[in-house]
Amino acid sequence: MNIPFSTVKPMHTEIEDEALAVFKQVYEKSWFIQGEQCNLFEQEYANYIGTKYAVGCGNGLDGLYLSLRAYDVGPGDEVIVPSNTYIATALAVSYTGATPVFVEPSLVSYNIDPQKIEQAITPHTRAIIAVHLYGQCADMDPILKIANNHKLKVIEDAAQAHGATYKGKKAGNLGDVASFSFYPGKNLGALGDGGCVTTNDKVVADKIRALGNYGSNQKYHHIYKGTNSRLDEVQAALLRIKLKHLERWNAERHRISQRYLNEIKNNNIILPQTAEYNSHVYHIFAILTKSRNTLQAYLKDKGIGTIIHYPKAMHLQEAYADMEASIGDFPLAEKIADQELSLPLYYGLKDDEVDYVIEQINTFMG
Repeated sequence: MNIPFSTVKPMHTEIEDEALAVFKQVYEKSWFIQGEQCNLFEQEYANYIGTKYAVGCGNGLDGLYLSLRAYDVGPGDEVIVPSNTYIATALAVSYTGATPVFVEPSLVSYNIDPQKIEQAITPHTRAIIAVHLYGQCADMDPILKIANNHKLKVIEDAAQAHGATYKGKKAGNLGDVASFSFYPGKNLGALGDGGCVTTNDKVVADKIRALGNYGSNQKYHHIYKGTNSRLDEVQAALLRIKLKHLERWNAERHRISQRYLNEIKNNNIILPQTAEYNSHVYHIFAILTKSRNTLQAYLKDKGIGTIIHYPKAMHLQEAYADMEASIGDFPLAEKIADQELSLPLYYGLKDDEVDYVIEQINTFMG
């Protein structure tokens, strides 16, 4: 049996006729930037998330960067980010000229540990980026309380959490502003790069829109030193189609994940946990094992694809060598980097394939 780590083919097969029809519609209209499809998607996505505003942008990294710029974060400022996340979270801070300050995760959720945030705050701290990693929301109430006490902004990195909820509210409607990625492999993915920012603050939404449009709020009138980061019509049109199916597709991911959680029985493996107040959309089904590399090779030999998210902690990346961090400085992030392995999980994964993955993992001796 050959099981890829991920594929979008099953969902794309379901919506192929509608997707080709809307592509033809956009093609014939010959309006490809800042048109009807993007406007409609922004309205529909804001309604889905529960916010007043959504602003399309080029990708999730741009969404974070534009959000920081909207709050005038820049050189001399510090922004708290999890030590365990994809590097885009920190890069957004670096692009503004500010400094990312890493805070360790909880080994239960893999998200930033609120109890460790306060000790990282200095007079230069301007914001906290709360990442909803792997599809589960960070514990937002204590994060928001800390932010309120110190007059900090809270930016959600919801790139992996489309449809996830925290105490009944959707990711993207929990902090001051949130950034989503529509990279093709996401639960809600485009046919290329794309992103979106959600917020309930009109001033922030308008500023982000202008910043992503060369700093312009009307043609040839530039009020900021902006950039070019916009969601194009083709991607917006496809995302509108996919958004109608997202809850159903997420439900199937949840069903498969529950099989993994209930049926994988191997003492060498630590399975992910979901906080009682969260609903997890399982963008990634991340296990931990000290035998990670051996298990990955074993599963590859059995025809099962896996991926490591992420094999090298951010503070040890060459890009952040200027931090002069060493091995052992962020041991929890390093532990996850050394032990994490992501199992196949996607809409269209068949029950016999799930059976096979579970069987092979349960027979793995370490």
